[in-house]
Order: sequence, then structure tokens, then C-alpha cells
Amino acid sequence: MSIDSQFVHKMWNDHELTKMVEGGIPYPMLSDAGGKVGTVYGVYDEDAGVETRGRFIIDPDGIIQGYEVLTPPVGRNVNETIRQIQAFQLVRESQGGEATPSGWKPGKDTLKPGVNLVGKVWEVWQTRQAFD
Repeated sequence: MSIDSQFVHKMWNDHELTKMVEGGIPYPMLSDAGGKVGTVYGVYDEDAGVETRGRFIIDPDGIIQGYEVLTPPVGRNVNETIRQIQAFQLVRESQGGEATPSGWKPGKDTLKPGVNLVGKVWEVWQTRQAFD
């Protein structure tokens, strides 16, 4: 979502994003003309009429699970956002029975949260990385 129009979003997707992510991003982009939503999330600068770059991953219950806000000169990584959404979906589906380590991707091993993992996350993660 940005203050840009749906037409600007389409052009950006067709001419830029499809070159970075095969087929473009797999979700719709929304326009926040006037910055009403950006104001709620604290990323709209009313004086400048722009929104700071940010992403908010919101679960089906409306709870923010992850967010990142960046200054304009720093770009976001769409593939990382998709990876994180997949990780949040997996954790949600497992009802907290699985955790995704740093750099986890679909199909890779997860961690099983519990007392036996305390103090051993690095050890378990490093051992599993050796098999990738």
C-alpha cells in the first residue's frame, strides 16, 4: 500500500517488480490516497505528503506479526517479505509447535520450541545448515 495510485502500482509491478520476482508480487497492492492508513501505522508524513517505506505483516486475526520501516534511500526485499509470510503461516498452522530459524525457507527443517531447545538453538541450527 502506498499513496500512489493503482495505475502507478500497475506500472511499477509490470516494469520493475516482475523483473525482481518472477510473475510479480503474489498479492494486490492498495492505494492509500491521502495517507489515512499510513497515519494509523505512523508512516505518513503529512507535511511532505509522503509515506515512509514500511511493511506490516498482519495475520488473519488482525494482529501485526512483523514490521519493518525504512528510510527512503534503503530498499526492501520482496523475496524476504514473502519468505517471512510463509514462515508466519507455517508457525500459525502448527499452532506454535514449530519455529523457523534464521534464513528458514519452505521445505527446510524447523525447530521444535521447548525446554530442550533452550541454549541450543545455535547448535541445532548450525547442524542442520551443514545438511543443506
